[in-house]
Amino acid sequence: MLSNVLNFKSVTLRRGSNVLISDVNLMIPVAAKVGVIGANGCGKSTLFALIKNELHADQGEYRHPQDWVIAHVAQETPAVESTALNAVLDGDSELRQLEQQLALSNAEEDAHKIAHLHERMDEIGGYTARSRAASLMHGLGFAHQDIENPVSSFSGGWRMRLNLAQALMCRSDLLLLDEPTNHLDLDAVIWLESWLRSYQGTLLLISHDREFLDRCIDRVIHIEQQKINLYTGNYSQFEVIRAEKLAQQQAGHLKQQREIEHMQSFIARFKAKASKAKQAQSRVKALERMEKIAPAHVDSPFHFSFPEFKPVSSSLLRLEKVAVGYADQPIIEDVNISIEAGARIGLIGPNGAGKSTLIRALAGELALMQGESLQAKGLKIGYFAQHQLEQLHDNDSPFDHLQRLDAKITDQTGRNFLGGFNFQNDRVYEPIAPFSGGEKARLVLALLVYQKPNLLLFDEPTNHLDLDMRYALTAALGAYEGALVVVSHDRHLIRTCTDTLLLVAEGQVVEFDGDIEDYRLWLNKQVKATEGAIATHAESHVISRKQKRQMEAHRRQQLQPMRNKVNKLDKQLHELSEKKQQLESELADPDLYSVANKDKAKQLIRAQGDLANELAHVEAAWFAASEELEHAEQGA
Repeated sequence: MLSNVLNFKSVTLRRGSNVLISDVNLMIPVAAKVGVIGANGCGKSTLFALIKNELHADQGEYRHPQDWVIAHVAQETPAVESTALNAVLDGDSELRQLEQQLALSNAEEDAHKIAHLHERMDEIGGYTARSRAASLMHGLGFAHQDIENPVSSFSGGWRMRLNLAQALMCRSDLLLLDEPTNHLDLDAVIWLESWLRSYQGTLLLISHDREFLDRCIDRVIHIEQQKINLYTGNYSQFEVIRAEKLAQQQAGHLKQQREIEHMQSFIARFKAKASKAKQAQSRVKALERMEKIAPAHVDSPFHFSFPEFKPVSSSLLRLEKVAVGYADQPIIEDVNISIEAGARIGLIGPNGAGKSTLIRALAGELALMQGESLQAKGLKIGYFAQHQLEQLHDNDSPFDHLQRLDAKITDQTGRNFLGGFNFQNDRVYEPIAPFSGGEKARLVLALLVYQKPNLLLFDEPTNHLDLDMRYALTAALGAYEGALVVVSHDRHLIRTCTDTLLLVAEGQVVEFDGDIEDYRLWLNKQVKATEGAIATHAESHVISRKQKRQMEAHRRQQLQPMRNKVNKLDKQLHELSEKKQQLESELADPDLYSVANKDKAKQLIRAQGDLANELAHVEAAWFAASEELEHAEQGA
C-alpha cells in the first residue's frame, strides 16, 4: 500500500442485508479536500464509520497511515459542569496528556522531565492553546463572556457547536465532517469555510450546501448505485460533468423540462430589474448557471411548485416603529419594513442579532413591544421554522397531516401532491414518528406549499434537506409569484432567490448595500478585528503563564543541588540512626560483658563513640543545608 493515501481495496459495505457500497477501489491523496455526496441512505456516514474503525468492511480492506490522528465531531456532549473552553481544549489529547504529566513531574520535582515537557508544550503550541480555542469558539458564534460557562448551560444546538470546535482543536491528519453546517448560521458557516480552506490535513466533508462545498473542496466522491466515483474539482465542476452525462440520456430530458421552465420564467421576469441593483446581476448569473446544470438533477425524486393564488394589494405587510425582544428587553428597535407583493428579502447579520426574532414578529408569533404590524386584507403567511418539525403529530401519516388542512382531499390527489416531496407508496400512510429530520422537514414544507401562501417566511428552511431537495426548493421559489423573507446559511438559496438584503445588527434593521459576496467580505473584516482583540488578550495571558512556568522551572533547577544535598544528608542520618539502634541493641546484651566477650565489648563501645561523633557531624550539616535551602526558597 502507498503510505501517503487513504486506500480502499475491493471494499464492500452492507447495512444488514442491504449492500451500500460494492467492490470499490479508491485512493485519496494526503491533504486532499474531498466532498462526499450522494442520496440519503447511500452509505456516506457508513463510509465514515469504516474510516473511524467503528465497523469493518464486509469484503476487501481499507487502510490509512498508522500514525495518523483522526478528528471527527462527537454526536453527543454530556451536560457536565466543566467550562465550554475546557471542553474545546479536550480536543487536543496530547495537550491534555502533557498537562497531566507536568502536574505529576512538578509534584515529583523532576527538573529534567519538567524541562523536556515544557519544550514539547512549546513545540505543539500549548502555550497558545487557550487563545486558539477561544478564537474557534468565537468563530462558531460563542460570545466571549460565554466561553467560561459550564457545558450544561448550553442548549443541544450550541453543544453541537462545542463538539465541532473540539474536533477543529485537534491537531489532526484527517478531519471527518458530517453535515457540520446544520447547526450553524450564515456567519459561522462563512467562518468555518475560511478555517477549512487553511486546514493542512486531509478533509472528508459530507454536506448538502453547494456553495460551502465549492469553497472548501478540490475533489468529489459521488456514491451512486453502490459505486464510488472520484472527480477532480469542486462541486460545481462535478455537477457540470454529471449534467453532461445525464443529458445524453434522452429519457431524462422530459423530467428536466419542468425545472427549466421555472427557471426561464423567473429569469425573464427578473431581468427587467437587473439594472437596479448589484444583487440583481448576481442573481441572474446564478439562475443562468442553474439552467446550465439542471440536467444533473433530472433524476431527482422531488418535483413540486407553489400553486397560484389570487393577487392582493401591493403592500402585504408593514412594520412601523416596531421594537421586539424577550423578557422586556428589546433586541431590535425602531424597525420600519414594508413587504411588497413579489418582494424577495434575505435577512443577514451576526449571530444573536435578532434575525429569527424579526421573522417571528413578521409571522405574528412574537408580540410587539412597541409599534404596529399592518397586514393587507387577504394576506396568507406561510411560516417555516425548525420548531415546527416538533409540532408534527408522531402517530399521524403524511396523508393524515394533509387531511387536517383539507378534509375533502382524495387519496389520489394527496398521493400525487406528496409524491412531489418524495413520499411514495405506503410511505404516504405510515406514522411519521420514525421519519428522519429531512423527511419531517419535507413534510412541513409540503403542508406549507399546500396552503397557497402569498408571503413566505423562512427561518433556515434547508436544514436537513439534501442537495436534490434544495435544488427543487430553489426552482420552485424561482417560479413563486408571492413575497419571500428568508434567513438561511445556504448562500446559494439567498443569492438565487432574493434581491434585497436587510442587515440585522446592533439593534437595528437596515438595507445592506451589496450582495451576499460583499457581506462575506464585510463579515470577514469584522471577525478578524474581533478575533485579533481576543487573541491578543488571551495570548498575553498565556505568555505570562508560560513565562511564570519557565521561571519556576529555572528556580527549581537552581535549587535542585541544595535539595539534593539535603536529601543526601537526610539519607545518611537515617542510615546512621539505624546503625545506632543496632549498636545499642547489641550493647544491651548482658552476655557481652562476660570475660570471654571483653574485646568485643570494647570494640562496640569504641564504634558507638565514633558513630555518635559522625551522627552529630551529619546532623549539623543537615541543619545547615536545610536552613540554606529554606532561605533560598523564601528569596525565590
